Formats: sequence, C-alpha cells, structure tokens
Amino acid sequence: MIEIHHTAVAGAPVAGAFDYVDDYRHVPSWMFGITKFDPIGEQDRGLGAVYDAAMKIGPKTLGSVVKVTGWERNSLIELESIDGLYTHSRWQFEAVGETETRLMVDFRYDLPGGLAGKALGRIIEPFVAQAIRHTDATLRRQVEEVARRSA
Repeated sequence: MIEIHHTAVAGAPVAGAFDYVDDYRHVPSWMFGITKFDPIGEQDRGLGAVYDAAMKIGPKTLGSVVKVTGWERNSLIELESIDGLYTHSRWQFEAVGETETRLMVDFRYDLPGGLAGKALGRIIEPFVAQAIRHTDATLRRQVEEVARRSA
C-alpha cells in the first residue's frame, strides 16, 4: 500500500474551493494523470455517487470505479474504489479566515501482488512526487482563479 498525505492553503473561500473539487467535470483538469472521471448513473455528486475513472501513469492506463463514501458540504469528500485499481482518498476543507481554505488530502492505493505489482510499482514510483506537485499547484491555481472571477 502506498500512502500520500498533503496539505496546502488556497486563496479562496471554503465554499468555492469545495464546490470546485466536488464538481467531477473539473477533476481531469487538476488531478495529475486522470484522463477520465465520469459519473455512472444519475447521481453526479454527493454521498453514494459513483464514477468511472482512468489514470495514465507512464505507459499504462489504469481503470477504477470509485464511490463517494463520505461527503459533508464544505468539509469532506471521501472516495473509495469498488472495482479496478484500489484507491482511497479523503479530501478535507477547512476555512482559514474568509478568503482562504486549507485543503488536506490523504490518498492510498494498493498495487496488485506478484511480479505484475512489482513491475507496476517501479513504473509508478517516479511519478508520485511529480503528481503531488502538479495536483497541488494546478488545483490551487484553478480554485483561486474561480474565486477571483466570482468576487
């Protein structure tokens, strides 16, 4: 199991930051490697929503179906895989004054066992640090841009 923990502060009110991250249409534009994040069924956000996701890591594209298992407006979005590559992410939002939001993410994923898992691990490892930096910078920039336009 690989675990990533990251915290950053975005120059946007908590409601705006939450709404941006909660909108599935934005995910491929800010989350490193995500090439598809499409709702399955009628529900497209909130507790119980399910998404078909694909992540390109190096030469491999890995699929996963994720379900929202925790959701509290302006506070929490939690997703867990129900099919494909196992991932679990927990996004927490905390107001830091009226115009800033602390974004905290815990992300875990499991690779398959055996030789295939070891080979995949060697492919993924170099991308993890790059993925964190890219996702952090891109998400903060996009959230702050939306907040500026809304002000």
